[in-house]
Amino acid sequence: MMKKLQQGFTLIELMIVVAIIGILAAIAIPSYQDYTARAQIAEAVSLTAAFKTGLVEYNQTKGSWPSNLTNISSTTSGKYVGSMTLSSDGTMGTALTITATMNSSGVNSSIASSTLELVTSDSGRTWTCTTGDILAKYRPDTCK
Repeated sequence: MMKKLQQGFTLIELMIVVAIIGILAAIAIPSYQDYTARAQIAEAVSLTAAFKTGLVEYNQTKGSWPSNLTNISSTTSGKYVGSMTLSSDGTMGTALTITATMNSSGVNSSIASSTLELVTSDSGRTWTCTTGDILAKYRPDTCK
């Protein structure tokens, strides 16, 4: 009589594989969510940075900052950025803040409706992006 060979995996082997996959998922999912939030913030950084040259030229030509960003470009929102606004310290002012507000939906929940601010206090010679209510861990390295 021939013995039939068993084929397949035992229950304990399958349980070990499921446990390993669970551990890997527990580590990978939060890292991936942080990665997607940082990628979405990158859109806000690039949109605000795109206005720097035009704003500085406007300020040097007119002696003041524009009242809104549409004087420089018609693109003031994106896939993840809902709106962008300007605020300055007056007509002959040197300080300017560009605020990018993230969408409330369609973005990572950690950054929904948050703001990133690009600020200059010396007529556009230097810019910082360390203000706004987006957590530092989601900002690019240049904004920390």
